[in-house]
Amino acid sequence: MKTMSKRTTVYISPEIHRALRIKAAATEHSMSNLIQEAIRISLAEDAIDLEAIRQRRHEPSVSFEQVLKDLRKNGKL
Repeated sequence: MKTMSKRTTVYISPEIHRALRIKAAATEHSMSNLIQEAIRISLAEDAIDLEAIRQRRHEPSVSFEQVLKDLRKNGKL
């Protein structure tokens, strides 16, 4: 069963649009397909990050101030 596509409007800078148009022509992919693939990659990276956060949720947190204090104490700053 084929999934129906949804139409949307995306505003991008002229420079990015030019690069996208050139890449689409060079790779024989549509600009839409290139954008869709970039979004898929971004969402997959987000999923990996969320899983890493979930796995580390029980680790103690350390404040930035404490990190600086420890660096000074150890002569790193």
